[in-house]
Amino acid sequence: MKQGEIVDPFNLKKEDGTMSDAKACKNCGINLPGDFSGDICPGCGLTYWKCGNCGFLVTAPVGPDTCPSCKEQCEFKNVTCYTPECGGPGNIDPRL
Repeated sequence: MKQGEIVDPFNLKKEDGTMSDAKACKNCGINLPGDFSGDICPGCGLTYWKCGNCGFLVTAPVGPDTCPSCKEQCEFKNVTCYTPECGGPGNIDPRL
Protein backbone atom coordinates (compact mmCIF):
# COMPACT_ATOMS: atom_id res chain seq x y z
CA MET A 1 0.00 0.00 0.00
CA LYS A 2 1.26 3.46 -0.90
CA GLN A 3 1.41 6.27 1.62
CA GLY A 4 -1.87 8.20 1.64
CA GLU A 5 -3.76 5.42 -0.14
CA ILE A 6 -7.30 4.89 1.14
CA VAL A 7 -8.02 1.37 2.35
CA ASP A 8 -11.26 -0.16 1.04
CA PRO A 9 -11.95 -3.06 3.46
CA PHE A 10 -15.51 -3.56 2.19
CA ASN A 11 -14.50 -3.52 -1.50
CA LEU A 12 -16.76 -0.57 -2.29
CA LYS A 13 -14.87 0.47 -5.43
CA LYS A 14 -16.29 -0.46 -8.82
CA GLU A 15 -14.04 -1.68 -11.64
CA ASP A 16 -13.73 1.88 -12.98
CA GLY A 17 -12.36 3.07 -9.61
CA THR A 18 -15.50 4.92 -8.51
CA MET A 19 -17.26 4.07 -5.28
CA SER A 20 -20.22 1.69 -5.44
CA ASP A 21 -23.62 2.54 -4.07
CA ALA A 22 -23.21 2.24 -0.32
CA LYS A 23 -25.51 3.03 2.54
CA ALA A 24 -24.34 4.78 5.71
CA CYS A 25 -25.34 3.31 9.06
CA LYS A 26 -27.17 5.90 11.16
CA ASN A 27 -25.67 4.41 14.32
CA CYS A 28 -21.94 4.02 13.60
CA GLY A 29 -21.62 5.92 10.30
CA ILE A 30 -19.84 3.16 8.39
CA ASN A 31 -20.67 2.89 4.69
CA LEU A 32 -21.61 -0.60 3.54
CA PRO A 33 -22.86 -1.82 0.17
CA GLY A 34 -26.48 -2.90 -0.13
CA ASP A 35 -29.46 -2.21 2.03
CA PHE A 36 -30.20 -2.99 5.65
CA SER A 37 -33.49 -2.53 7.49
CA GLY A 38 -33.88 0.40 9.83
CA ASP A 39 -30.72 2.13 8.58
CA ILE A 40 -28.62 0.22 11.15
CA CYS A 41 -25.82 -1.99 9.82
CA PRO A 42 -25.41 -5.61 10.91
CA GLY A 43 -22.02 -4.73 12.42
CA CYS A 44 -23.57 -2.60 15.17
CA GLY A 45 -25.06 -5.62 16.87
CA LEU A 46 -28.30 -3.85 17.66
CA THR A 47 -31.57 -5.73 17.94
CA TYR A 48 -34.99 -4.91 16.52
CA TRP A 49 -37.65 -4.76 19.27
CA LYS A 50 -41.41 -4.62 18.62
CA CYS A 51 -43.88 -3.20 21.14
CA GLY A 52 -46.42 -5.84 22.18
CA ASN A 53 -49.09 -3.14 22.54
CA CYS A 54 -48.88 -0.91 19.45
CA GLY A 55 -46.32 -2.68 17.22
CA PHE A 56 -43.81 0.20 17.28
CA LEU A 57 -40.30 -0.90 16.21
CA VAL A 58 -37.20 0.18 18.13
CA THR A 59 -33.57 -0.57 17.30
CA ALA A 60 -31.51 -0.86 20.48
CA PRO A 61 -29.21 -3.23 22.39
CA VAL A 62 -32.14 -4.03 24.76
CA GLY A 63 -35.87 -3.34 24.60
CA PRO A 64 -37.08 -0.24 26.45
CA ASP A 65 -39.28 -0.35 29.55
CA THR A 66 -41.68 2.27 28.17
CA CYS A 67 -42.72 2.43 24.52
CA PRO A 68 -41.68 5.72 22.86
CA SER A 69 -44.83 5.61 20.71
CA CYS A 70 -47.76 4.59 22.95
CA LYS A 71 -46.01 5.73 26.19
CA GLU A 72 -47.13 2.55 27.97
CA GLN A 73 -45.00 0.05 29.87
CA CYS A 74 -45.07 -2.79 27.36
CA GLU A 75 -43.34 -6.06 26.66
CA PHE A 76 -40.95 -5.71 23.72
CA LYS A 77 -40.42 -8.78 21.53
CA ASN A 78 -37.12 -9.39 19.73
CA VAL A 79 -38.03 -9.41 16.01
CA THR A 80 -34.47 -9.49 14.63
CA CYS A 81 -33.90 -11.97 11.82
CA TYR A 82 -31.40 -14.71 12.67
CA THR A 83 -31.85 -16.96 9.60
CA PRO A 84 -30.81 -16.61 5.95
CA GLU A 85 -34.45 -16.88 4.81
CA CYS A 86 -35.25 -13.37 6.07
CA GLY A 87 -31.84 -11.84 5.38
CA GLY A 88 -29.99 -12.61 8.61
CA PRO A 89 -28.91 -10.10 11.29
CA GLY A 90 -29.55 -6.51 10.28
CA ASN A 91 -33.06 -7.36 9.09
CA ILE A 92 -36.47 -7.72 10.68
CA ASP A 93 -38.05 -11.18 10.66
CA PRO A 94 -41.44 -10.63 8.94
CA ARG A 95 -42.87 -13.74 10.63
CA LEU A 96 -42.71 -12.11 14.07
